[in-house]
Amino acid sequence: MSTAPASTELRRVHAFVSAFTRRQAARTVDFPGGFAALDDAYALSRGDNHVLVDGPTDPDALPARTEELLAHLPHRAVYVLDEATAAACAEPLTRAGYDCAKVLLMCHRGPVPELGGAREVDLPALRGPLAESWRRFLPEADDDVIRALVERRAARRRGAADVRFLASHDEWGEVAAWADLYLDPASGTAQIEDLVTAASHLRQGHAGVVLDTALRRAADAGCTTVFLSALADDWPRHWYERRGFVPVGAVHCFERA
Repeated sequence: MSTAPASTELRRVHAFVSAFTRRQAARTVDFPGGFAALDDAYALSRGDNHVLVDGPTDPDALPARTEELLAHLPHRAVYVLDEATAAACAEPLTRAGYDCAKVLLMCHRGPVPELGGAREVDLPALRGPLAESWRRFLPEADDDVIRALVERRAARRRGAADVRFLASHDEWGEVAAWADLYLDPASGTAQIEDLVTAASHLRQGHAGVVLDTALRRAADAGCTTVFLSALADDWPRHWYERRGFVPVGAVHCFERA
């Protein structure tokens, strides 16, 4: 459980997000106030090909700069960490046709579970469940998009000092729920990402097992700041709040086709 002030937590979270994005990317292109994170192997993935604004930047120059940096891609995505910077960038990006979503950054403030129950798995064990879940979330996506969304998980191994894929299994050994855990013991920071339950195992407690395991392992690794992200207007944020997470900031995600 973190006891650091919210402002300190948020600085740690921002630093972790920036560092993870840089390390995961196949290549980066810097500009004043941010950088483009790019990976041609997963060109259809916005999470692997976007602009991240992590410092003061020129809001009016941002749309043209993004156009230049992402010109080879079928999408445009700009993620802004600082609240005031996001507010300044909103008008020029909106004029350029971008929609905005707010993704909360939530830190864990509750007690750390004594036990978990999930275990670490490799990507091959997750390929089938991941593909099935993405087809459920994106029914219009073609096979190439689904394949990219599944295989891009391999790149996450580069993002942090210690990257683990955790899964809860049912009594027959099927993967029922899963999540990523990214650990940086040097900074005392950890991220839990992409917690998903298979459609056939909803409301059976498997997500809680994975979350408890991730929190326990983060604590055991010496990480006192543990965070995750959740859409501000979607129901999972309330589930996370009931399990001890509180919002400390947000990422403003500007996207257009």
